[in-house]
Amino acid sequence: MTPRVGSSQPASRALPTRGSRAPGPRDGLLRHGRRTSTEPATTPVLVPVAHGSRDPRSAATVRALVDEVRSQAPGLDVRPAFLDFDAPSLGEVLGALDGPAVVVPLLLGSAYHARVDIPAVVAATRPVHPVQVAEVLGPDPRLLAVARERLAAVGARPGEPGLGVVLAGTGSSHEAANAMVHRLAAGLGAHAAFATAEPRVPAAVAALRGRGAERIAVASWFLAPGRLLDRVHEQAGGVPVAEALGAHPAVAQVVLARFAAATRPLLAAAG
Repeated sequence: MTPRVGSSQPASRALPTRGSRAPGPRDGLLRHGRRTSTEPATTPVLVPVAHGSRDPRSAATVRALVDEVRSQAPGLDVRPAFLDFDAPSLGEVLGALDGPAVVVPLLLGSAYHARVDIPAVVAATRPVHPVQVAEVLGPDPRLLAVARERLAAVGARPGEPGLGVVLAGTGSSHEAANAMVHRLAAGLGAHAAFATAEPRVPAAVAALRGRGAERIAVASWFLAPGRLLDRVHEQAGGVPVAEALGAHPAVAQVVLARFAAATRPLLAAAG
């Protein structure tokens, strides 16, 4: 079965506090984790899928984010998966399903993993039940707000006199994904830079200093800590680097929003 991709992008909302609950497709249907008589039998499983990493900090962050998603949507069946390095794999999770599912890529941009890898795994698994692939998490105003919050934690707020900001992301061979980071950086009044593509962080830092920046900080467009964010720290040469977005409640809210948008066509098809 060919995976279907949702396309709805939610409007900006205020950042939730930890423990707050985001509305979702199961609202009014579950009570204390039990199915009510009004709940469709086709309510899908949420399968958040991350890339995976050799760095254990990455998987730990993903699992913490999944815990936050569960806390915001009590009773929702959430089964995390990984594309590589960590377990369980996406194929294993999809193969064990006994009903429909929505796969939410825990990715900030729509590059190769989102456009090719995830749909290929879904197709290769040949699931018996419908599987919908949701949009990636970024870009979303709530994520950018988290990036600002992480940046403030290292003592930097975009717009401060004399401050130059770099927004650092992974980088991709898919130019549209890099262009999205450039647009986000422009919205912050920042320069974009990448761990694996041009321009790199040292070039962005040098450009800001050439324009008269008295101090510089790096905002992170990374979901989780790991080797690539470590590379950004190394390239920054002592410039403060903000933490990854991580298991922030607003990130979990975006995961649930992507799930809800992709769930609607599944429920409509089920009648």
